[in-house]
Amino acid sequence: MRIEGKVAIVTGGASGIGRGVCEEWVARGGRVVIFDLQAERAQETAAALGRERAAAVEVDVTDEAAVQAGIEQTRAAFGAIHVAVNSAGVPFAAKTVDRDGKPFPLELWNKVIAINLTGTFNVLRLAATEMARNAPEGESAERGVVVNIASGAAFDGQTGQAAYAASKAAVVGMALPIARDLAGFGIRVMTIAPGLFETPMVAGVPDKVRESLLQMILYPRRMGTPREAGALACAIVENPYLNAECIRLDAGARMAAR
Repeated sequence: MRIEGKVAIVTGGASGIGRGVCEEWVARGGRVVIFDLQAERAQETAAALGRERAAAVEVDVTDEAAVQAGIEQTRAAFGAIHVAVNSAGVPFAAKTVDRDGKPFPLELWNKVIAINLTGTFNVLRLAATEMARNAPEGESAERGVVVNIASGAAFDGQTGQAAYAASKAAVVGMALPIARDLAGFGIRVMTIAPGLFETPMVAGVPDKVRESLLQMILYPRRMGTPREAGALACAIVENPYLNAECIRLDAGARMAAR
């Protein structure tokens, strides 16, 4: 699918990897609508990208009505939806049983699953319904592409990441059956599992911990940038033979327990 002139919705697009996706998408001639609860930051990001190419809507990805309203606003602003990138997520952590003998709070577990997993599915199912109305494009007769952002934690979850790792592993696992469901409509489904990236999620990590994390990366031994994740999302959209797969974007990092 050619990006020029195409419309993408990006959840969590106000910051981090989501913003990197937005920046790369617009740089390639696409138009984007940011779905984010950080309304002010989302509007600032849209303004920085250019109002003729970007818009922002305050959306709670777990709320069906809010997502549907965001999709309708996207259609009203730019006429269609061709791509959905699901980057919204939370990293909340807790041990299964902590040092005081208290169990992982079930409320926290439910919140992580609701946002990272159910929110991702909620957006993609409603976006795919809209994509199915598009005219088919090219030899592959494509109508749309879904790109879900998982995490390296889906494979190498760390201490305290039971909920986060489970939610991201589920995002990886649901790609194939959803791709099978949507194949008849000409809609592809792909997953990116980023490793260590320069995002707000890692901004507060102490220098000592940061250095130990960098030692687990093969090459290049540095944090990834949001624009690099954005570039991969764009490459996925442009390559019609990529489907039902998860790509680890982590410079070869394999996280050991810590």
